[in-house]
This record gives sequence, structure tokens and C-alpha cells, in this order.
Amino acid sequence: MPKLNVLNINGQNVGEIELVDSIFNVEVNEHVLYEVVKNQLANKRQGTQSAKTRAEVRGGGRKPWKQKGTGRARQGSIRAVQWVGGGVAFAPKPRNYSYTLPKKVRRLAMKSALSSKVQNGEIIVLDALTMEAPKTKEFAQILKNINAGKKALVVTAENNTNVIKSAANIEGVATATVNTINVYDILKYDSFVITTDAVKKVEEVYA
Repeated sequence: MPKLNVLNINGQNVGEIELVDSIFNVEVNEHVLYEVVKNQLANKRQGTQSAKTRAEVRGGGRKPWKQKGTGRARQGSIRAVQWVGGGVAFAPKPRNYSYTLPKKVRRLAMKSALSSKVQNGEIIVLDALTMEAPKTKEFAQILKNINAGKKALVVTAENNTNVIKSAANIEGVATATVNTINVYDILKYDSFVITTDAVKKVEEVYA
């Protein structure tokens, strides 16, 4: 089992925590990570783009000139795709890009992402993270004390309004709970800051 130091908000070492091998020490499967990240980005796409085909463009009901005898190429409508103001060939229409992946694939990707953070030394465990009031300056100092990177994901066991509001105005810093973390965000941020309570909850969810 990998062992990590546990820090307090002042950056002091206050103990150790053992992480479960089956979640935080698995072999990183890069292909599965790729598939899940691609899936998440596809599910975020709005798919609202739209253009008109020649059937939907206004006008063009009359044949512009007779079929034969003019010396020009035959034309059936001034709203055909080759005309200025005409329709679009194979026009994009609103569509849903989302698709689902098997649950086992998503779980393996999550374990691979968490394990990669441990193996790369990018995970920071806090004994607790409580704030009496939203204080951006105070929260920024906490991140500095624990040597978090410029891009940090802070994970708590439950919703903590003061922590969320304190981090909201710090560029490159995001917050999440155990129930809302995802593979894309874990890989996106340089530092993965998590409380001991959140670690236990992760182990319960992904055991």
C-alpha cells in the first residue's frame, strides 16, 4: 500500500495515510484514460450547429433559364449549392454527440487517473479543510503552504460552501466533491488536493 504524508493547512506534516492498492496503486491504462476523456468531451458538446440545405433556403422555385440552347450549363435552381446564396451541401444539423461507456471502463479509468497522481507525486492529502467564512486570500495562503501547483483540484468529502466560494476567484483552482470528480479534471490539474475524509469516501465508492 502506498503511504503518503498528511499535512495540515499550515503545510506541517501531521501523520501518514495508507492508500488502498486496488484504487491508488493500479497499473495506469492510458488507452482507457483516453477513451473516457474523449467520452467526457463528446458528452459536453452542445451539437447545436445548423445550416440550411437547398430545400430550406428561400427562393429558387423557377428554373433560371431553359435547359438547352443558351450555351450555358444547365441549372434547375438559383438556390443550388454552387450558387451564391444557395443551400449548403450536407448541411450540419443539431445532433447529440453523447454516448455511454461500460461502467467497468469508467471505474478502471478513475482508478488509473488516481494512481497516476500518486505515482507522479501530484497528490496532496490534508487532515482537514474547514473555513469559518469565504476568504480568498486565506485559501490562497493554504495552497501556498502545502506547495500546491498553479493548477489545483481541491476535493472534499461533502459540499463545503466556504471552500467553494474561497476558491472561486483563484485562477487555475477548482473544487469538487467525491461524487463529482471525474477523470478529465483529475488529469487536467497539476495538483490533486484531497482531505482524509474524502480519501475514505473514495475508497468506499470505488472499492
